[in-house]
Amino acid sequence: MNKEKIATFIYLNNIFRENGFDLFFVGGTVRDYLLGIELTDLDVVTNAKPSDMKLFLEKGDYSFEKYGSVKLKINGYKFDITTLRKENGYSDYRHPSDIVFCDSLEEDVKRRDFTINALYMDKELKVIDFVGGQKDLNDKIIKIIGDPDQRIKEDPLRILRAIRFMVEFNFSLDEDLLHSMQNNGALLEKLNKEKVSMEIKKCSKPQEMIDMLKYLNILCYNI
Repeated sequence: MNKEKIATFIYLNNIFRENGFDLFFVGGTVRDYLLGIELTDLDVVTNAKPSDMKLFLEKGDYSFEKYGSVKLKINGYKFDITTLRKENGYSDYRHPSDIVFCDSLEEDVKRRDFTINALYMDKELKVIDFVGGQKDLNDKIIKIIGDPDQRIKEDPLRILRAIRFMVEFNFSLDEDLLHSMQNNGALLEKLNKEKVSMEIKKCSKPQEMIDMLKYLNILCYNI
């Protein structure tokens, strides 16, 4: 099934190139491809803005275009297309206060959470890695991009995401990330309870959910 999804990505990539724009697989899509896992999320990034895409992707869903997000179903597969961007400020502990579209992968990567989720892949399936994500994937370690304390305080849900990835892939946590998770566990109280529940429910197996709750209890001092 991944073969068909990759072929559709290449087809979509050609459409973007014909219109003067780039398109890359990104994040968990690249991670799962490298791990040999069936692709469920088809996430891509582009230097095209939603206003540009409207000119050649008429069937796209532009409901969230102000955030640079466009959804497209093509050949039966759903793609989430996001314009390359920079983010500033997280006043509500979850969403950026300011979004600025950009043309640079090097700028876009700075807003992403973990190194293993910050890989890009072009139409030749060549991986583009600015943060050592491939090494961390091979070493089976969850490491955050940038200063762990700052990134956790921006979005405490990253605590749950780190635990979920650790449990799901049987990876370990980077020591600095672990300390930041412990020091900032109380910030989980500031999150929408529904968001917390949704993150936990992303575990694909019941045992993973049990393990996630167990580690959450241990690492965050019963928060």
